[in-house]
Amino acid sequence: MKASTALIIIDLFSLFDFPGGQRLAALAVHAADRAAKLRDAFDQRGLPVIHANDNYGDWKCDFPALVNACRDQGGASARIATTMAPQPDHYFILKPRHSAFLATPLPVLLASLGVTRVVLAGMALDSCVLATALDANSRDYETLVAWEATAALPGRREPALQVLKRSAAAKVLDNRQIIALLDLEQDRPSP
Repeated sequence: MKASTALIIIDLFSLFDFPGGQRLAALAVHAADRAAKLRDAFDQRGLPVIHANDNYGDWKCDFPALVNACRDQGGASARIATTMAPQPDHYFILKPRHSAFLATPLPVLLASLGVTRVVLAGMALDSCVLATALDANSRDYETLVAWEATAALPGRREPALQVLKRSAAAKVLDNRQIIALLDLEQDRPSP
């Protein structure tokens, strides 16, 4: 499948067992609900959806095992795992650090899919989403951040959005604007 735009959903599968995790959990549930709307729009248009998730230092865990651990955890973890359940045609990568590009096969996957634009959603906006946006921009991808579909601890959200806007590393858009861009892309005649 060749597609110019891909959705990358970052770190929404979590047990929230880190400092500040419980405070972030409710915000992540809200972000997951918004990210699900974007995911559905990408699925309806046949565009790639990629889950890029932290492996939390567990080098023996794969992505399906992480999703199952979230379901088993209950609470916010299970709600997100249910809302964001990967579909058979979705892609996934595990990442060892903040950026979805660092030490992962993401660049190879994006190239094989013909992607030139990435839409980012997930958590944490001020860390993993921001690092991924900066790395995507440095690799010449048109980078969009779906601000409605991101989560960050209070006091960190707005500064991260300002960094993205001021640096011009990414366009910060709402879901409606992103879906309108997808529709414009699909309406364009093929070369």
